[in-house]
Amino acid sequence: MSKNLLSIAILILAMGIVFVNVWKPSQADGEKDLPKEEAFRGSEEIPGASFSKVKEGRPAPDFELTTLDGETIKLSDYKGKKVILNFWATWCPPCKAEMPHMQNFYEENNNKGIEVLTVNLTNIDKGEENIKTFVKEYGLTFPIPLDENGLIGPQYQAFTIPTSYIIDSNGMITKKIVGPMDEAMMKNLTNNIK
Repeated sequence: MSKNLLSIAILILAMGIVFVNVWKPSQADGEKDLPKEEAFRGSEEIPGASFSKVKEGRPAPDFELTTLDGETIKLSDYKGKKVILNFWATWCPPCKAEMPHMQNFYEENNNKGIEVLTVNLTNIDKGEENIKTFVKEYGLTFPIPLDENGLIGPQYQAFTIPTSYIIDSNGMITKKIVGPMDEAMMKNLTNNIK
């Protein structure tokens, strides 16, 4: 008798699995007539990070930060120039490898209408003194805004660092790069935009 009960239980379980996988419930009230992409969009949002606003082909969201030198800058101050917007931290090995390339590129191109802004993710770094030591050690001369409150990095989806954005002279994001770049890559990416 127990073999029969076990067989019946397995059969009912199997039918339940098939039913759940085949049965398609009617759409929820809030999702009627929406394509699947539209219905999913609401779950993309992470507090402080609007994925729909920060992507290629969209305007780069403006922000205001204080640089390591104490100067207040806004991304919109650089409208009219091409911008490499980079997110990094001192403890990040790929960031360390990328910085000499950033510096060389900056020296060769800052008077040609191209700006390099390297936003330090200060809220996850090892303190301002460590950042100053790093900057001195690597001889960095480009502006280094400090994301002390940890708001701009997530907004720009800098979840893996380095993360960089190429922004054209109209303030539009033309490319997102996750991982380190070298000078040739920076030159290629900035040559191909207006």
